[in-house]
Amino acid sequence: MIPIIGLIIGIVIGIFLPYQIPDAYSMYVAVGLLAALDAVFGGLVASMQGRFVLRTFLTGAFSNALLAILLTFIGDKMGLELYLAPVIAFGVRLFDNFSMLRRLFFNKYSRKGDSE
Repeated sequence: MIPIIGLIIGIVIGIFLPYQIPDAYSMYVAVGLLAALDAVFGGLVASMQGRFVLRTFLTGAFSNALLAILLTFIGDKMGLELYLAPVIAFGVRLFDNFSMLRRLFFNKYSRKGDSE
């Protein structure tokens, strides 16, 4: 439930406090947002499975975002497109977590007699 509340608060803040991100930082923000979305979906999956731990959620979210931004920064300084590594990794994890959420949701809320 905590990840959903955080997502809603973030969306509301983003709507009512518009802020223009400088072009130089747009790649870093995009990678950081992907890391945050990955953490939110991972937290939702853990919550639905009954194994959500706030400490794990927070440390995972911050460390993944920091590592992704660091890779992007190093790649930017070297002239390489290293930002693609976290984009691909988080993209795959987002789809995995979303499909797991879908399965958990349908298993939890579908009628007992329904087949998949």
